[in-house]
Amino acid sequence: MENDLADLFLRAAKRIRRHQVERLAPLGLTPAQSRALRVIVGTEGPLRMTDLARRLDIVPRSATTLVDALEADGLVTREPDPANRRSLLVRPTGRGRDVRAAIAGTRREAAREVLSPLSDEQRETLRELLTVIDSAAGGAAGRPRRLSGS
Repeated sequence: MENDLADLFLRAAKRIRRHQVERLAPLGLTPAQSRALRVIVGTEGPLRMTDLARRLDIVPRSATTLVDALEADGLVTREPDPANRRSLLVRPTGRGRDVRAAIAGTRREAAREVLSPLSDEQRETLRELLTVIDSAAGGAAGRPRRLSGS
């Protein structure tokens, strides 16, 4: 039973991801860039590059590569950290905030499409179950996450 459940869960997650990738393509973003932009826009004030890497659970060099691409597209800016000359701060531009809003809609749309066979009640039950699993794993620093798609 666990293998069947895990396989079903992974296939559904892959379908959601595939739909998101298709919808992100016109925005010129990869899923990793999209995720980085979500974190940057969702942070109050500028974010240190090292903190971005930690929040994304990636090595700092990978965060630099992501921010390079986002900066080249005019979605974020980098500036020296006045409190630590060796650190850089990243912050979203107005265009970055607009693209982030478009990403949110894209994510909801992709999840809604994959989850469309479920009733509202079934989606809410799935949300509750996944929130329990996510919270037990320390998701969002122990705070329950809201799933897109409802």
